[in-house]
Amino acid sequence: MDLLFEPMFRVPFVTGLLLALLVPVIGVLARLRDEWLAALGFAHLAGAGGALGSALSLPVLPAALGLAMLGVIARALWRRQGNDLYALLILAGWATMMLTAAVSRHASTLGQMLVDGQLYFVRPPHLVAAAVLLGVSVPLLPRLMRLLLRLTLLPHQDQANGIRVQRYLLLFNLILAISVALSAITLGVMTAFALLYLPAWIAYGLARSWRTTWMLAAGIGVAAYLVAFVAALLIDLPFGPVMVATLCLSACLRFLPGVAVRL
Repeated sequence: MDLLFEPMFRVPFVTGLLLALLVPVIGVLARLRDEWLAALGFAHLAGAGGALGSALSLPVLPAALGLAMLGVIARALWRRQGNDLYALLILAGWATMMLTAAVSRHASTLGQMLVDGQLYFVRPPHLVAAAVLLGVSVPLLPRLMRLLLRLTLLPHQDQANGIRVQRYLLLFNLILAISVALSAITLGVMTAFALLYLPAWIAYGLARSWRTTWMLAAGIGVAAYLVAFVAALLIDLPFGPVMVATLCLSACLRFLPGVAVRL
């Protein structure tokens, strides 16, 4: 138990906790837009950017965020809603990451870390990035929620009123891509996908109001993170697989008969 209070684990713990609070809420909006596969698309692009940065001796985090931004630009140019573009991004990012890892020892090491989800190697710049992302997203998300809900339920109202919906769709995709890219570099590629997808999926099945949905998703993300962090540390296992397994177990909540949550 003394390991839990070691100073060396404070930065990784707080960084992961901030992401576990934010990413599930963004997952609720991605599910509302029926673009939940975006998590894997941006995560693979971030992984490819990190591998390229490592191979070229560039800072990994900016390289990962930079390639994820290319995904945002591609999404802005792709006029169709759905997951087709994200399937292409997954395959292109995976191929780039694997080929880079094949020719660079540094990129190969980084690629293995992204698969394992080695949260414990997180450094202060990752914590600063997560804190800034949370600080910027918190005041923006309530307005984005209202706009995206209206766009989903009344798709022609904003256009009829002359509101440029592409602006706030671009803003949402920016927050989504940065959140997923930072989560992929910090928690691992599959952990980032699970954190964005599963809490939102569970909350959509249990919650009986919109406010309950995003609050429940955030609660599931934080609870799963705390359990996984302690378990991985005490049992000495890679954090990523433990976190994904914990989220998969929490998915059983959706199948409990007669369970409904209203806050």
